[in-house]
Amino acid sequence: MTIRARRFTVGQISRSILVVRNHRVLLDQDLTSLYGVTTGVLIQAVRRNPGRFPGDFLFQLTAEEWNILRSQIVISRSGHGGRRYAPYAFTEQGVAMLSSVLGSERAIAVNVEIMRVFVKLRGLLASNHELARRFGDLEARIEGRLTAHDDAIAAILSAIRQLLNPPAPAARGIGFTADLREPGKR
Repeated sequence: MTIRARRFTVGQISRSILVVRNHRVLLDQDLTSLYGVTTGVLIQAVRRNPGRFPGDFLFQLTAEEWNILRSQIVISRSGHGGRRYAPYAFTEQGVAMLSSVLGSERAIAVNVEIMRVFVKLRGLLASNHELARRFGDLEARIEGRLTAHDDAIAAILSAIRQLLNPPAPAARGIGFTADLREPGKR
């Protein structure tokens, strides 16, 4: 009997991806809803396979990180039916490893979709970096041209001012004026 995996959209999965400690991660609670398992089953599978989940694949949030996330994504506090411990955060590699430890067809199908989302996110980030670089180059070229144009405009304005305010012509004497100085001392 095959279990048919529910298709999730790129938007649904990408909204679940958070950036924690400079890593794009999915929290265990989001993965359990995607995989259709309980958090206990997911964490138990991870604990049974510790060698598959090194620190760069999986980490547990600190109390401070968890409190910040609670306030941002409105998760109920402990004592009110919520979680009693901070969630685990799975990096892209950790999510890929989950399909092998869960071993269900649904886990494999969901992982394929999640990997596609991560690939699309990497592509978007790469194109944004390229766009930012190109924009910087364009800005530098325009700045250089504006400086050259400013210098040219300043020269034109100076020339116009000289034309509008010509220097007064030198006064010439009327008639014949002789140079009465002694010859050789001119």
